[in-house]
Amino acid sequence: MERITISLDEELAAAFDALIAERGYRNRSEAMRDLLRAELERSRQSESDGGHCIATLSYVYNHHERELAERLTSLQHAHHDLTVSTLHAHLDHDNCIECAILKGPSGTVRQFAAVMTAERGVRHGSLNLISVEVARGGHQHGEGPAYRKGGSGAHVHYRPRT
Repeated sequence: MERITISLDEELAAAFDALIAERGYRNRSEAMRDLLRAELERSRQSESDGGHCIATLSYVYNHHERELAERLTSLQHAHHDLTVSTLHAHLDHDNCIECAILKGPSGTVRQFAAVMTAERGVRHGSLNLISVEVARGGHQHGEGPAYRKGGSGAHVHYRPRT
């Protein structure tokens, strides 16, 4: 681990300490690492859509809206390569929230999210992306068989970028 030193004026240091306490950090270093990771991720996401991501898309909709649930489900089926899973919960007699876990090329995930949240009747849509490195190849997990690229049991790992 590399150690760095920064200087802050008293007002900024006090505000930072208040944030640390509010969020429950044990020390300034943990808080600073999280802030840096968040800013680096924001920068990566704004630079390019060339990389891959994992994401959550959440949205609220009125389930009485004509055929909306069917339209949303059809969109997810049409993009089954992006949709990992969806959680559906009832908020009241009319409104539902859905949270979809997505994966794939960042640009494609953004476009899919835009189409989903643009559906008539969808409200409060929010997309959260995390850049990942995609690792493919053969290797063994524990006691099980080795996984070979392209063979039976081949799989992909998505590692969040640091």
